[in-house]
Amino acid sequence: MNVYRYFQAGLAAAALGLAGCAAGPGGDPIYVPVGGPSQAPEPPQTTTSGQDEPRVWRKSEQPEVQAPEPEQPQSNAPSYSAAGENLSPAALSLVREADRLLAQNNPSAAVAQLERAQRISPRSPAVYFKLSEAYVAMNQLGNAEQFTLKGLSLAGSDARMQRAGWLLLADIRRARGNVAGADRAEARAAAL
Repeated sequence: MNVYRYFQAGLAAAALGLAGCAAGPGGDPIYVPVGGPSQAPEPPQTTTSGQDEPRVWRKSEQPEVQAPEPEQPQSNAPSYSAAGENLSPAALSLVREADRLLAQNNPSAAVAQLERAQRISPRSPAVYFKLSEAYVAMNQLGNAEQFTLKGLSLAGSDARMQRAGWLLLADIRRARGNVAGADRAEARAAAL
């Protein structure tokens, strides 16, 4: 009984395979539009002159052309890594307000003002050093050290800012009990 079913399945598969490859009389395809092959629309023609339409290049067909290197303007101004950003007037106003709040023993409000200044001048080391001072006032010495290190990374070759940052870092490390780290920071400040 099973052999008979396999035989029937094989015949059905063969018939379907042949029907898929079938062609009409005279070798014409089986699928013709209603009304016969004479009413089939003409396939679209491409222009051979090339003058009517611009040629569309595929990326793989385009010749490889190397773009010339853009020349960097020579400037005597220090780059980002050489010096930090100057404070904008708005950021300077916020830093002054934060100084006033720190003098009034309100470090959390000072941090809020300094974070606004940081959003205005994100590459100014002065803002990070002031944030560090505010966190010291809040006794969050870990945050203070991190902001000081960020300010030092932005100070670049500005010796005055570098010295202020290293001295601030020395004070913070000494307050955290890291005397060796404080001594190294003071030595870096003295070397400037």
